[in-house]
Amino acid sequence: MPVRVAVSAGWCFGVKRAMDMAFKAAPACSLGPLIHNTDAVRDLEKAGIRAVETPRDVPEGGRLIIRSHGVTLQEYLLAEARCLVIDATCPYVAAIHKMVEKAKDEGCAVIVAGQASHPEVKGIVSRAGDAYVVASAGEAQALPGMENALLVSQTTLGSEEFNAIAAVLKAKIPGLDVKNTVCRATEERQAEARSLAAQSELMLVVGDTMSANTRRLFEICKEICPKTYLVSGAEDLDGIEVTPGLNIGITAGASTPCRKYEEVFTRMNDIENNVPVQQEANAPQAAPEADFASQVDESLQKYRPGQVVTVKVLQITDEGVNVELPGYKMDGQIKTDDLSDSDVKVGDEIEAEVVKLNDGNGNYVLLSQKNIINRKLWDEIVAKYENGEYVEAEGKEATKGGLLCDIGGVRTFVPASQLANHYVDKIEQFVGKPMKLKIIELDKSKKRIVASRKAVLKEEAAARKQEIWSKLEKDAVVKGIVRRLTDFGAFVDVGGVDGLVHVTNLSWGRVAHPSDAVSVGDEIEVKILDLDPEKERVSLSRKATLPKPWTVAEEKYPVGSIVEGKVVRIQPFGAFVELESGLDGLVHISQCSTQRVNKVEDALNVGDIVRVKVLDVDPERKRISLSVRAALEDEAMAETEDISDEYAIDEYAQEAEAPAEEAAPEAEEAPEAEAPAEE
Repeated sequence: MPVRVAVSAGWCFGVKRAMDMAFKAAPACSLGPLIHNTDAVRDLEKAGIRAVETPRDVPEGGRLIIRSHGVTLQEYLLAEARCLVIDATCPYVAAIHKMVEKAKDEGCAVIVAGQASHPEVKGIVSRAGDAYVVASAGEAQALPGMENALLVSQTTLGSEEFNAIAAVLKAKIPGLDVKNTVCRATEERQAEARSLAAQSELMLVVGDTMSANTRRLFEICKEICPKTYLVSGAEDLDGIEVTPGLNIGITAGASTPCRKYEEVFTRMNDIENNVPVQQEANAPQAAPEADFASQVDESLQKYRPGQVVTVKVLQITDEGVNVELPGYKMDGQIKTDDLSDSDVKVGDEIEAEVVKLNDGNGNYVLLSQKNIINRKLWDEIVAKYENGEYVEAEGKEATKGGLLCDIGGVRTFVPASQLANHYVDKIEQFVGKPMKLKIIELDKSKKRIVASRKAVLKEEAAARKQEIWSKLEKDAVVKGIVRRLTDFGAFVDVGGVDGLVHVTNLSWGRVAHPSDAVSVGDEIEVKILDLDPEKERVSLSRKATLPKPWTVAEEKYPVGSIVEGKVVRIQPFGAFVELESGLDGLVHISQCSTQRVNKVEDALNVGDIVRVKVLDVDPERKRISLSVRAALEDEAMAETEDISDEYAIDEYAQEAEAPAEEAAPEAEEAPEAEAPAEE
């Protein structure tokens, strides 16, 4: 008799989250039953969780748990005013609350597809302004006309019902905004129930009649499999005809505790093994039927998903490894993909983690070795996320929205906007490349990670900049590279930080534009005048690294020397000539020319480049007397001396040549005078 249990049976994410929060908060109160299951409510009461009707029933200052369905806005506000609120509202329901609140603020009507009496629907309606509740397409057709509306759904409503309602409203309301808020887990649970019911001769839906989603599962299965029964647990199986050989399917509502449908599954296996479902009427000291499942459970080792156990290898197959679980009547299976030990042998004892208490067909408990390794890795990743540490990753696949990466086997998503400090046109360039990432979002329940390379680049750049700032000191003289020129100064890179040399600090003299003193790319020495790390500003001076012109004026321009300068301004009494930036000398009107002039302009003009003779230097009074006339006279005299020297040389040469010409005849006559002697 194959007994198959729906993989999605039992608590959904929202219910499990609420129950976990409740047990951690105990002792406390819950606003209404925390979960629509009598057995679960009984367990909560044993743990110290008491259901109350209104927040006023909670002792002032006490703890109040908001159930996963949520509560009305009025109840929530009252609760906040009286006690410590522990909000266990399902995140999917909380998202609907935000949708309708936004619609209310925008003046848009809200239509809720669901049952008006359901607590979840009441909570949604309380947060909407103009709200309507419809349970069917017929009720949707009866709504008044409107231009705009937001359509949301009770999370446990069937998708077929919602789609039928949406189709009617789309035809009635031009500006209808449809938000399908049917919980995906609900859809999957119902789809799996349909499939399982179609394969079964007997269908058991485990849950409480108070639960709307359990009742809906029963209705779905009943339509497909006539022999469908709604039971709260193994204790309700009396009277249901069950014989060996039947194909039996089991599913459970979202609020059904795991142990309840496990009891039913165990009873079905007992029938297969010919264990009597009921004891004989005359059996001595017969145990109550309600205690039977408990007795069976107590005789077995308890296992739960996530538990790490030591198991013994029984068989190795193509699909994986079959193992024996101590004290459990079902064998376990570790599929090949979930094995980390590739050389296991029959008889070996290995550690594995319980994944599911059945494989979906009631044959094996599913286990995994890799989960243990992955969990350790996941814990390390979570620790790094909480500590703000970086993780090492490798780019695996480019997608439309970003890059899929691998962190030691854990899949991670990096949005395109988080890949670099600039826009990335080709995401493919990061595939196969190692990179350092910072996790910016981590969902522990879904094991989903969103990371950023951009954050790492920014933080590393900030660290480098901080290091640079720590090395900069006021009044220090450093070297820098001119990066940019503006009308008001030059920006100089001093080791990674740009500082400003104001135009007045480029030179001791007047600078009309920074380009008159420096050029982009020049390496110059500058003095740090001021630092402001918060505003990232550095004030620099090039002038402070240059000698003051007047301190070396006597050495550079000794009296009597002739130098070149530029006429920069003219006064009635003379002309000022710039010898270098910041150092001007005066040419008195009497010294402007070798001839007498009535006006300085008769001899000199602004912009003229002239040669002048230094007549006097007075550093203390910062005065230099210059003369154009003296320079001209000296140069004229020098030319005269040069001409005289040349003339003297020429004359000397002529005199030296003349005696030589006269001597020649004498030399020629000498032999003639001596001729007679030879004779």
